[in-house]
Order: sequence, then C-alpha cells, then structure tokens
Amino acid sequence: MSILTWIIVGAIAGFLADAVIKGINLGLIGKVIVGIAGGLLGGWLFGVLGVHLFSGFLGDVVTAFIGAVILLVILRMIRGK
Repeated sequence: MSILTWIIVGAIAGFLADAVIKGINLGLIGKVIVGIAGGLLGGWLFGVLGVHLFSGFLGDVVTAFIGAVILLVILRMIRGK
C-alpha cells in the first residue's frame, strides 16, 4: 500500500472515529495519525483473531476505523473523560 493510500485511509477512518467518539479534539493531523495507527492496530488485531472483513479499500477503511475507535476509547479512559 502506498503512503498516499495510508494517509487517505487514515484520514477517512480518523474522521469517522472522531464522529463516533465525541469529546476528543485531535485536529486534522491528529485524526489522520489516529486513523493510520488504528489501521495498524486493527490489522494486527484482526490478524491475531483470524477475522477477515472486506477486501480492498473498503476493508482497509473498516479495519482502520475499528482500530481508531479502540484507540480513542483508550485515550478517553486515560484522560478520564
């Protein structure tokens, strides 16, 4: 996957996760970073569990979104909100 694709998938996943998990103001760059990190976390987690969602771009976005939501929930628990 190219770096541009990682950024696009990360941006989409980060914005979607930010819309679902309210109260964490990350800014534009923060959302992209959370989306990319969520993609890494989601890809690792689904690989360990043996779960395969969709293939292609949609699968990448869904995987990154789920990972980003997990990261934002952890961040919220750490911040205490």
